[in-house]
Amino acid sequence: MAHAAIRPRQHPPGRARDTWGSVAASAGLPLATDLRYDRVHFVPVPATNSLEGQGGIQDSTGRWLARTNGAELERRYGPTAMIHRADLLAVLCAAVPAEALRSGVTVTEVRPDGTVAHSGGESRADLVVGADGIHSVARRSVWPDAPLPRYVGYTAWRMITPPVPVGETSESWGAGERFGYVPLADGRVYCFATANAPEGADGGGLAGLRRRFAGWHDPIPALLEATDPGAVLHDDLHELPPLASYTKGRVALVGDAAHAMTPNLGQGACQALEDAVVLAKTVDGPSGLDAYDRLRRPRTQKIALRSHRIGVAAQWASPAAVTLRNTAVRLLPGSSFVRSLGPVLDWTA
Repeated sequence: MAHAAIRPRQHPPGRARDTWGSVAASAGLPLATDLRYDRVHFVPVPATNSLEGQGGIQDSTGRWLARTNGAELERRYGPTAMIHRADLLAVLCAAVPAEALRSGVTVTEVRPDGTVAHSGGESRADLVVGADGIHSVARRSVWPDAPLPRYVGYTAWRMITPPVPVGETSESWGAGERFGYVPLADGRVYCFATANAPEGADGGGLAGLRRRFAGWHDPIPALLEATDPGAVLHDDLHELPPLASYTKGRVALVGDAAHAMTPNLGQGACQALEDAVVLAKTVDGPSGLDAYDRLRRPRTQKIALRSHRIGVAAQWASPAAVTLRNTAVRLLPGSSFVRSLGPVLDWTA
């Protein structure tokens, strides 16, 4: 069977955009998932950092609103690994035969019959996998009436700091603003921040971030102080409204091309990996791509909706709403947060 996979253009190594989507690209994907079929191949991954110890949600002063027990997470759902997206891409690319990858090709159109028009001419395939991101050419070509991505009302910054002593994973909520950090295996720290803003507003760069979060609890100011200005990536956040189908003819959408979601659950890359596993399992089955759509679309759209709702509450800005939100989260039983992740993390193919 001939396959064509459409991927987004890659950015130069070392650029900040290598971290886009989620540095913790495999966060939330239990490593103990049972994947026993011929089309799935396991490949070695570089050193990763597990979610160990305590973490959770704080307010801007450092008061804990909710705590997460890493040991309990692992007991329920298996180990959860944190890996830099550039490392994950390198691992995946190394597992693919060099002759199967054609870089420097721009896709201009995809047709349901498996025809792909590109800068080198046209190609035909039995299966075309559109893995080309939120602004997917495959989706626009095959589903011209599909809804366009929409701005969610807040913008985001992402960066990786040099090694800074950080003992836990945390996300802190303020009034229309958030800051989170995740230690990586090599001592560096992945940081992210969000703020309510009009679409297209100037992000203010690292200097603006330092001013915005100067009064927040430690180690947030120290993390920003350690950050190199060139390491900061700023993008408005968009999501894709639900699609009626992920497949048509010989074309299947995966990842952000099918279900681009906000990063509030850290599930964008995770769901793309799940898509790939299920597609490999179902593509030659009796129901083919219909089975892939039936298995993936309800789950991914539920997770996208849940991520959207979390973002709405986390970005509340009025003092009364912030007080109500923080009080409600703080009063929840300590075990409720871990249990609430079940529909997301407790998955088998």
